[in-house]
Amino acid sequence: MDRAFFRVKYGDTEELHPEPGAESGWGAEHLRGPAVSGALAREAERTVATLGRADLRPVRWTLDLFRAARMRPSTTTATVRREGPRLCLVDTTLLQEGEPVARASALYLRPSETPGGKVWSGGTSPTPPAAGLTPPGDRERLYLDPAHGWGGWTDGFVAAERKQIWHFPIPVVHGEDPTPFQLAASVADVTNLISNLGGAGLEFINPDVSLALARLPRGDELGLALTERVEHDGIAVGTAVAFDRHGVIGTVTASALANAQRAVGPYSLRQH
Repeated sequence: MDRAFFRVKYGDTEELHPEPGAESGWGAEHLRGPAVSGALAREAERTVATLGRADLRPVRWTLDLFRAARMRPSTTTATVRREGPRLCLVDTTLLQEGEPVARASALYLRPSETPGGKVWSGGTSPTPPAAGLTPPGDRERLYLDPAHGWGGWTDGFVAAERKQIWHFPIPVVHGEDPTPFQLAASVADVTNLISNLGGAGLEFINPDVSLALARLPRGDELGLALTERVEHDGIAVGTAVAFDRHGVIGTVTASALANAQRAVGPYSLRQH
């Protein structure tokens, strides 16, 4: 089954037309955050490619979801804010009916050699699922149940404190293989789920995501493991590490606003 977020159609410009896999759990008329993030990451990558800067690597991705993105044709634009020998800063925007609904900023840096001095480096080392383990049905994720390990959605996953998910790739556009950066940018939005899912479902909605990568994922699977969550006065901040089968590759932080009046129940969430 092709679960791409969009199909490309051309009129005066390239348009991204949402596929059913782009539908959000917040409502059938809404685009999922991973779809928005993936579309903007695709635009950032294409922009850097036109500069001929294969020497650069995406290191920071900051996404702002400031209007409700709908299941409607979308366009993306990009502006290079700064290009230098060791960095490139690109701003991207997703528009619907000519109005901006989301934006993202990508910072690209040029890799070099690690200095010889010893510096402390984290202690969080999540364990990925066994190779070959796949979600039941045509789902896109595995969930960690502390009592039973990796598998499908369970009450144990919902009740877990520091939740973990393992994500399989979804193409941003039909007919295009997702790149490692598109995978990371898309999956980063799921931090809101593992940070704010509770017994009453998901009662917080995230207006942003900030992803920082020391390297890109190796392979086409990526995990998130929640490391911290704080909440005061209906504003929550969750932080997770992103990891692949070779170790931790970066961190993700997502802020969120209480949205209890439109909470998404646990059953609906496992469909998305």
